[in-house]
Amino acid sequence: MGGCIPGSFNTVRIVTYYPYLRLSHMLTILAIGPHPDDVEGGMGGSILKFVELGYSVHVLDMTNGEPTPHGSPETRQKEWEQSSALLGVKSRTVLDLPNRYLMDGIDARKKVAAVIRKIQPQILFLPYWIDAHPDHIQTTQIGEAARFYAKLTKSDIPGEPCYPAHIYYYLCSHLRVHATPSFILDISNEFEKKLQVAWCYQSQFAYDEARWKHISNSLTAQNQYYGNLIRAGYGEPFMSREQVGLKDIRDII
Repeated sequence: MGGCIPGSFNTVRIVTYYPYLRLSHMLTILAIGPHPDDVEGGMGGSILKFVELGYSVHVLDMTNGEPTPHGSPETRQKEWEQSSALLGVKSRTVLDLPNRYLMDGIDARKKVAAVIRKIQPQILFLPYWIDAHPDHIQTTQIGEAARFYAKLTKSDIPGEPCYPAHIYYYLCSHLRVHATPSFILDISNEFEKKLQVAWCYQSQFAYDEARWKHISNSLTAQNQYYGNLIRAGYGEPFMSREQVGLKDIRDII
């Protein structure tokens, strides 16, 4: 698989199987979230797996997540720095877009496109498009548009044109929906550390014992459910608007 495809927007088929030794030195991933903690909750185990495989993983948050009842900008920064260190990501970018009032628009698209051009990812991850939280919905819309903007030539967006080949969507929805996954990633070996990563966000997930019990039980139940669907201990679901292809039938669990 090549890198970003300058000036191209014809993605016909998504391939999920590659020899790891060939892929580990070339695959770059950008996971985009509305607020610090969303990426971790939706695909923290998968990020841990990607990093372990040697992939270059980056995170982009649209907002700093504040204000919230128990947080502050300083607290949230310490939390996302601790989380990023545990995850082992190459970089984390936190934009200055407004929490609670995030809106799709030209300025937001250009800011995200600039990050895409800087990182040059082959794969983007965005929140699942069905959600109750307006910031989550807007993040997905901005990210999809920014992917297109990032490939444009004769543009004032800094960096070289880049068109990430694939977008996958992780589940961090505020709706109690059953998303039908395009694929599920086995995170059985990563789940306990995923909980440690979530614990970093004490202002959101662990400001008291009852809150942490609720969050940890919810993550456990959801990831056990999706893991059970693939005969694994824990799994994280991913959706795609395009068909997902396999390079080899042996890649099916």
